[in-house]
Amino acid sequence: MTGGSFSYRLADVFARRRYEGNGVAVFLDPPRMSSADLQAVTVEIRQFESAYVWSTPAPAVFDTRIFVVDRELPFAGHPVLGTAAVLHERQLAADVPPNGVSRADASARWTLRLGQREVTVTSVPDGAGGFDVSMDQGRPEFGKPMPPAYREQVARALSLRPEDLHEDLPMQWASTGLAYLMVPVRGQALSRARIGTGDFGALLAEAGAQLAYVLDPDAREGRNWVNDGSVEDIATGSASGPAAAYLVRHRRADPALTVQLHQGRFLDRPSVMNVQVIGGPEQITHVTLSGHVCLTGTGTLDEPPGT
Repeated sequence: MTGGSFSYRLADVFARRRYEGNGVAVFLDPPRMSSADLQAVTVEIRQFESAYVWSTPAPAVFDTRIFVVDRELPFAGHPVLGTAAVLHERQLAADVPPNGVSRADASARWTLRLGQREVTVTSVPDGAGGFDVSMDQGRPEFGKPMPPAYREQVARALSLRPEDLHEDLPMQWASTGLAYLMVPVRGQALSRARIGTGDFGALLAEAGAQLAYVLDPDAREGRNWVNDGSVEDIATGSASGPAAAYLVRHRRADPALTVQLHQGRFLDRPSVMNVQVIGGPEQITHVTLSGHVCLTGTGTLDEPPGT
């Protein structure tokens, strides 16, 4: 590890304007640090996630690690989109043709290497300092519909009544890598939902799910928490693709149209996630997640931990 100052860029992902959406701190080519030191920097910044990105000999390919305040994540949607926007901003600042005309309308493709997984992301400047960024989330998978008794258990665990559940839609997990139990609700149930049990993770495991996504299919709005209920997520990119695919599978969304999902209203951080579902209800081949990214600020740390 080497000393010296290093900087980060703040990005708001799935945001229509600054100070909305889900925030991420992106460090481009910071000093090489141990996992413990990267965790310490993440705690210091205390953004929802922090992404650490290093150039490789291959053009537009970057080694990437994503941390939250208590652990490293193997993958997360909104830090990937935010990283692509920050990389594109850096490219625009450096890549100006000799005639002085910036290629500000050109798209760019980035490959982020997260451990053994490679994620390809496309970014396009919006002409106003932000970026529209998209990524292919792959082919969704679905679990079996859960029986009425289980539906009632989940409703109560989410501080809801069984009649708050949408009776025409199944409760089942959907996944493009992380299995979310889709909990379809109606009326004002979304505003009342909250995890009210300490063993919610075990209840989800009975269905083969890792997390829950409470979804109002009529309003196209969702909510998600960590399983102990202590933290609500502002915008869950890894759930939005499966949620849109779930709506198409059950003929509540037209695959010919972009499915726009909303989240974050209850945290005063409104977020908009756009999903294109490729295929029909019987055979969905893949989903593409996209969102707008606003760049909001820059910070500098004097030196890495331990120097």
